Amino acid sequence: AEASPAPAASELPAPPVESGNIMFTAKVAGESLLKKPSVKWFKGKWMDLASKVGKHLQLRDNYDRNNKLLFFFFFCRGDGKSDSQPDVDVWEILRKAPPSEYEKIAFQYGITDLRGMLKRLKRIKKEEKKSTAFLKKLDPAYQVDKGQKIKLMVEVANPDADVKWLKNGQEIQVSGRYIFEAIGNKRILTINHCSLADDAAYECVVAEEKSFTELFVKEPPILITHPLEDQMVMVGERVEFECEVSEEGATVKWEKDGVELTREETFKYRFKKDGKKQYLIINESTKEDSGHYTVKTNGGVSVAELIVQEKKLEVYQSIADLTVKARDQAVFKCEVSDENVKGIWLKNGKEVVPDERIKISHIGRIHKLTIEDVTPGDEADYSFIPQGFAYNLSAKLQFLEPPKIHLDCLGQSPDTIVVVAGNKLRLDVPISGDPTPTVIWQKLLFESEGRVRVEKHEDHCVFIIEGAEKEDEGVYRVIVKNPVGEDKADITVKVIDVPDPPEAPKISNIGEDYCTVQWQPPTYDGGQPVLGYILERKKKKSYRWMRLNFDLLKELTYEAKRMIEGVVYEMRIYAVNSIGMSRPSPASQPFMPIAPPSEPTHFTVEDVSDTTVALKWRPPERIGAGGLDGYIVEYCKDGSAEWTPALPGLTERTSALIKDLVTGDKLYFRVKAINLAGESGAAIIKEPITVQEIMQRPKIWLPRHLRQTLVKKVGETINIMIPFQGKPRPKISWMKDGQTLDSKDVGIRNSNTDTILFIRKAELHHSGAYEVTLQIENMTDTVVITIQIIDKPGPPQNIKLADVWGFNVALEWTPPQDDGNAQILGYTVQKADKKTMEWYTVYDHYRRTNCVVSDLIMGNEYFFRVFSENLCGLSETAATTKNPAYIQKTGTTYKPPSYKEHDFSEPPKFTHPLVNRSVIAGYNATLSCAVRGIPKPKIFWYKNKVDLSGDAKYRMFSKQGVLTLEIRKPTPFDGGFYTCKAVNECGEAEIECRLDVRGNQIDIMDILWITLTLQGKTNNNGI
Repeated sequence: AEASPAPAASELPAPPVESGNIMFTAKVAGESLLKKPSVKWFKGKWMDLASKVGKHLQLRDNYDRNNKLLFFFFFCRGDGKSDSQPDVDVWEILRKAPPSEYEKIAFQYGITDLRGMLKRLKRIKKEEKKSTAFLKKLDPAYQVDKGQKIKLMVEVANPDADVKWLKNGQEIQVSGRYIFEAIGNKRILTINHCSLADDAAYECVVAEEKSFTELFVKEPPILITHPLEDQMVMVGERVEFECEVSEEGATVKWEKDGVELTREETFKYRFKKDGKKQYLIINESTKEDSGHYTVKTNGGVSVAELIVQEKKLEVYQSIADLTVKARDQAVFKCEVSDENVKGIWLKNGKEVVPDERIKISHIGRIHKLTIEDVTPGDEADYSFIPQGFAYNLSAKLQFLEPPKIHLDCLGQSPDTIVVVAGNKLRLDVPISGDPTPTVIWQKLLFESEGRVRVEKHEDHCVFIIEGAEKEDEGVYRVIVKNPVGEDKADITVKVIDVPDPPEAPKISNIGEDYCTVQWQPPTYDGGQPVLGYILERKKKKSYRWMRLNFDLLKELTYEAKRMIEGVVYEMRIYAVNSIGMSRPSPASQPFMPIAPPSEPTHFTVEDVSDTTVALKWRPPERIGAGGLDGYIVEYCKDGSAEWTPALPGLTERTSALIKDLVTGDKLYFRVKAINLAGESGAAIIKEPITVQEIMQRPKIWLPRHLRQTLVKKVGETINIMIPFQGKPRPKISWMKDGQTLDSKDVGIRNSNTDTILFIRKAELHHSGAYEVTLQIENMTDTVVITIQIIDKPGPPQNIKLADVWGFNVALEWTPPQDDGNAQILGYTVQKADKKTMEWYTVYDHYRRTNCVVSDLIMGNEYFFRVFSENLCGLSETAATTKNPAYIQKTGTTYKPPSYKEHDFSEPPKFTHPLVNRSVIAGYNATLSCAVRGIPKPKIFWYKNKVDLSGDAKYRMFSKQGVLTLEIRKPTPFDGGFYTCKAVNECGEAEIECRLDVRGNQIDIMDILWITLTLQGKTNNNGI
């Protein structure tokens, strides 16, 4: 079988094999796969074959790199045996057997894929005799999703037939999940909220005939919403794997390294469910528990790794050799770091068996071997071996002998004991001798006291230094004496510590994002050579130090980089030796990485005169965190290398006017930007500038909007600025219509580069042509600006009513005398009823001087008025007609049309008939129908042709044409034929039905019918 890059399950053809080996191959296109897909092999629908892997069943995979294909193999090894049994047609047996026997047949004949055979069984055509009880049987199989609702329906030949529903051969009782319905010939079984327990065979039984079907409940895949997480624990600690699935109480499978963890191993593993969460708990982990743990569902897999680390066992006190006299007590004792560690005692390699004389004890971290009444046979080598650890603590038991100190370096150079400052030094010195020697400790340099003490025992002495300090260094001598002799040994104690903190580092060579850090070695290296240094940095206002190096620094300088310009930093240093890291040094002086700005840009000469030069430039592209203090401008004469400051001090502006220069000098100019970090590069004008004014022809740069007529309204402000150029400064003159401007009415302001015309409040007489002239010696330039001041127009003139006819009025008028110095754009015509005098606009922006107003109301009188309009708007007043226009009425007579009256009467007609009913005695029953007719008909009810009008047992209702006859607590004698008769002037109509009243013997169908009746679910047939 082949699969797409997203592999999907596909059925593989099953080879017909009687015996021997079987192999299935699945081929998956892996060209676009990011990782190897997860593949599962199933037998039937649910059996995962991964748990059956062994000698006879193997799962393999292979990858073809050339064709980029993944191959997955299922290999089943046969046993080579074949039983000679008569051929049995299992298909025929299943066809004839009821569904309740399917599982028994599958077990008898070794069928493993029963569901698959049942699906194929549906496709086998079988001839069935025509059923007399069923019109339509159940389908062979139904499928429904878990939690959904399904209906199983049959049609029976007899509408009154009773049916039974069976599930796996057991009759189904009415409940909240199982609902029976009988609608005409249809019998329906409704199953609500289907679960896996509803996955079964169902039967519908009518008399002796049965209809079979099988219901398959499809369970949605259970997804892993929160996967497992890797864990690392120590031996003996509790391990708890947790994952979360998509459904509460779901069944999952736990595996370790591919092997399923079953309930048989509950003494070690504990499985727990809490809602959607699944737990695997190992109370006391061991080294063997390390591995990969997998949780599997039918919709997902999650894997996590467990690493169990073995605890390190520290020996605080080892057992010591003993020298004892006869019948004395010998005690071997050791102390380890773990109280829970057990162990065994050995004598010459053989386990010591306790008895009345030999006692073995374990109290906390201390293990003891006590030998009472020591005999010569007890002299041997004794060992203590902790369980689970590769330790062997040994000691020797000896009898009387001269005192002896059992150290490695006796008679040679002093034995050196190294202890880390602050730690406790406990030195067990084994001694031997008979009798027990006296132990004397001496320090050659000074007397010991306080923290330094000696504990004396029969077989050894203990030298203890509490919280070792540097002053505890020195040579200690131990002397043992007894009548047999004397022995002594020198022990050198060396106290080592972390180095002292170095002094505060010094910062130099500060740049934009870097600096150089320097420091000195610590005054005390802790007794061990300094291996290197660790440098840390932080922002001044922060409390978080950041390490700058991961490898130790061997040198005494370091260049720190990747700092943020403008941020204040501090540095500190640690010294490191083999013991550890020193305390941090004091912080360095705060410093800020900054860099000088870049050179100014666009440095140009703006103007030159006989004694001055005007320069301008733009700020640097990069200023930096140091900001910008200002600029320094310098100049240099052509042919000289000396630069002279052009301005006193710094300037913050981006332009400068250099004065008091010598006319005719050729000068170079440069500008630099300055900040805290220093000077930037210089921006230089490449060519020398000659200090000499250059004549420039006058030129007026007329703005584009002034090249056309400038239109302003009366009362607005006029402010016209006209830029120009020319050197030396030109002479400027303004004229209006050829006349000199009145300075009282119009304001003029001139500068070196522009001239401004200002009118505070425009009037009509300000309209005209304004002429501006520039003159430098005999060179001139002139432009003309046209200004038009406009105002609202006056009202139209000579308005009159030209004609009145029908619903129309013709008006005429002449243009206004005052057009407001602007073209008349149109007129606005309005009308007003004489009664209300409310004005309504008839025409807007009307351009003619005559119009016709239509759609006027007869019998009303109207006035009319007209406004004129220009660019400023409508005229303030309007021209109004003196006399109203009267719209005369025309004489008309209304003749209403004649209509023939319609006859709506009709004879009675039943629109909904009576239906036959079958009711139970003792329960009220109703018969209903619907009738229409005009005029409203009279209604009569009859039973077996007898009028029921006067009988109190019956109540009759009529509402909106719906007729109802209620029979109170009917008895079997109330059965019969009931007739409803409707009568009016146009005729009459009647309808009849049959009512059957049954006794109190109620079967299951009667209960169902009563339930449906109370719920209002009966159909038109009364069923």
